Amino acid sequence: MTRRSTSILVLSFLFLFSGKVFSQVYKDKFAHTFSIVARDKKTGEMAVAVQSHWFAVGTSVAWGKSGVGVVATQSFINPAYGPNGIRLMEEGKNAKDVLQFLISEDEGRDVRQVAMLDVKGNVSAYTGKSCIVYADQITGDNFSVQANMMLTDKVVPAMAKAFRENANLPIADRVLEVLKAAQKAGGDIRGKQSAALIVVGPKPVKESWNDKLIDLRVDDHKDPIGELERLLKVHHAYEYMNKGDLAVEHHNMKKALAEYGAAQQLFPENLEMKYWTAIALANNGDIKRALPIFNEVFKKDENWKELTRRLPKSGLLNVSESDLKKILSL
Repeated sequence: MTRRSTSILVLSFLFLFSGKVFSQVYKDKFAHTFSIVARDKKTGEMAVAVQSHWFAVGTSVAWGKSGVGVVATQSFINPAYGPNGIRLMEEGKNAKDVLQFLISEDEGRDVRQVAMLDVKGNVSAYTGKSCIVYADQITGDNFSVQANMMLTDKVVPAMAKAFRENANLPIADRVLEVLKAAQKAGGDIRGKQSAALIVVGPKPVKESWNDKLIDLRVDDHKDPIGELERLLKVHHAYEYMNKGDLAVEHHNMKKALAEYGAAQQLFPENLEMKYWTAIALANNGDIKRALPIFNEVFKKDENWKELTRRLPKSGLLNVSESDLKKILSL
């Protein structure tokens, strides 16, 4: 379906409703899609994952706030469901009451599809009667899966099944498996274009920039779920790097090297991870183990050697003059 044809489709829907509804149906916020909102009962982390044949679906569908809840708003999107749903849940209202209230106030409700989950695990979903088939939802213990304009009626049941069968995975990996199951069952009838994944924590945070534990988007790709999976893998690798850096700060080189090693196993082609591992080794006096790593990195990209020359001045490389010469002579 082209953008022109989808615009015509949107306008057709508008004529089905009253003039009052016209102001509620957002032509530029259009995302027929499949999504999941979910909570990890062990950690309390909450997630939204979504895929659609629409550009940058993550900018419109997925909403969340640590210590509060998550929202997925789709079909003919009313974007206000995101921030308003979060605000009302933050005030202490549960997800079911919030969704019921917002739906009751929206005269465009027949073309909406929305799911909400709060920090306590209360979950609620709604599929308007005029959402394009196949459109359905399944809510369960700490999750809701929903979809509209699907190729088959097997998509939503496959999503629910995948969520239940992957309870051993961290929440981000678990909801990604749900997207993969949806696509395997047929997915969006129009195909694939974009995907997104957010994860928020169980407790409020003071700094807004720390609110999302994971915030990944694939705005335009021939295989958005595959690309989202790759990005999540990279995210996990950098988490290991951060843990390694923290271990270095606490002078625990054994733990640091284990974390750095785990990062490189996930992302072996990444020179930066190798480079900072070498820097950590050098800073802790293990120049013998650092030199082969520096050598490998410098051979692949000499810019890292130039960076090494600059680090002592910034205090990020603390080695003797002789050891610095050994590194730069590689």
